[in-house]
Amino acid sequence: MKITKIAILGGGTAGWLAANHLGAELCADKEVEITLIESPEIPTIGVGEGTVPYIMKGLKRFGISESELLANCDTTFKQGIKFVNWLDPERHGDNHYYHPFDSPYPGGMDISHYWLTQKDKRPFDDVGIQARICEKNLAPKRISAPEYQGELAYAYHFNAVKFAALLAKNARERFGVKYLSATVAGATLNDDGAIASLNTKEVGSLAFDFYVDCSGFHSVLLDKVLKVPFVDKGKELLTDSVIVQQVPLKSGEALSPYTKATAHKAGWIWDIPLTTRRGTGFVYCSQYMSDEEAVSTFAQYLGMDVSEISPRKIPMKIGYREKFWAKNCATLGLAQGFVEPLEATSILVTDFSAELLAKNFPRETSDIEVLSPYYNDVITYVWERVIDFIKLHYCLSDREDTGFWAANRDSDTWSETLKSRLAKFALRPPQQSDFLSRFDLFDDKNFLYVLYGMGFSSRIKALDPREIEQSRQLLESNDKLADRAEELLMEHGKWLAGLKAAMARAS
Repeated sequence: MKITKIAILGGGTAGWLAANHLGAELCADKEVEITLIESPEIPTIGVGEGTVPYIMKGLKRFGISESELLANCDTTFKQGIKFVNWLDPERHGDNHYYHPFDSPYPGGMDISHYWLTQKDKRPFDDVGIQARICEKNLAPKRISAPEYQGELAYAYHFNAVKFAALLAKNARERFGVKYLSATVAGATLNDDGAIASLNTKEVGSLAFDFYVDCSGFHSVLLDKVLKVPFVDKGKELLTDSVIVQQVPLKSGEALSPYTKATAHKAGWIWDIPLTTRRGTGFVYCSQYMSDEEAVSTFAQYLGMDVSEISPRKIPMKIGYREKFWAKNCATLGLAQGFVEPLEATSILVTDFSAELLAKNFPRETSDIEVLSPYYNDVITYVWERVIDFIKLHYCLSDREDTGFWAANRDSDTWSETLKSRLAKFALRPPQQSDFLSRFDLFDDKNFLYVLYGMGFSSRIKALDPREIEQSRQLLESNDKLADRAEELLMEHGKWLAGLKAAMARAS
């Protein structure tokens, strides 16, 4: 039987990303009808406000202009993450490192071996120029640059609710996706265990051929209806709570073109600049910090009295579903799984998974048994390796202010893959061939910045004079580019203000 009627359960970023990916892939088939069903009773979580450059691939395919994104979603540019005090402040003082989006291979050459001989003289993020661009608060592109192109790699910070609204508008207008406001209370199954229809409070029974569960932590279909077990990864990633607070921008406050991630004694704090406010969140492990202490420490970071903040608490259950596609139902977003917000993995995995589903969408019901095992294998691999990369930030820290950091250094909380990789990287720096799959969303380029930003040591090898000189020249060239950056690039806030002014004049 041909699959023509598709239901997406849940809105928000996950649901509307799914609608756009499926709409773009299936729009040529006029028999296909996509309906997004969103409950008026369930609010959007709306804290995922950081992205990585992968997001551009989908936005361009959807036909969404960058100018529209920048103007309508309180958007700022993101050029990476600044990690503050992830090493022991008692030993290292105030310390930071960047995980920027530019390549750690200047001129295409791996100079990590040379840098290891110089590491006492300069931070690893100096192998590129983007960390220094961030410190200068410069935009990653010129005002005249084409959309989705810049002098440096970049992504975005945005208001998640407004971003979902932009995706919704595009899906409905460009791809004809239908919208229904209704609360799904359950579902009826066929004799073979597949979903036959949804049971809604407002309009009764609704039958579709295929279902995409984007219902968030509720996981209405994959968990409650199809009973797919949850794989708990709380032993590897120990943080289990987050409190979030929106903070108004101060008058004249500069817009940093990066996410700031500041470690504290039982977790870390994110700080994301939007054009209208700061989005902040306090991630912690309840085993090592009480809720009261978390609120007090968060207020202190924000420079506010405890009475001035009213943060929203979100419990975090780290892990993922044993399957992501069961019978005629696939899942995306928080219904699929959750990893704490470090490195903006939530939107990344959702976007990647939605694209993979669209590219492997079954046209006939008989296709499901062929395509679903592949989808499940790929997404399982993605989740496992993403968890490894997040764990990397914790297990390398030498902080000792609570047992939280010591527990993260316990290799019993590391996966076998992470143990193997770290043992290898102690012998030599990471290289592309260490990452065997194209589904490693974080590879050697990412590992290099985090490993050496966190003070990891690799064995130093002997270098020939030619390699030493080429490496030295490349670093010197980058130094000159960084010194001239303010002649070529505009201050971040002024760039965004200039775009909005130009759009206002044109309207």
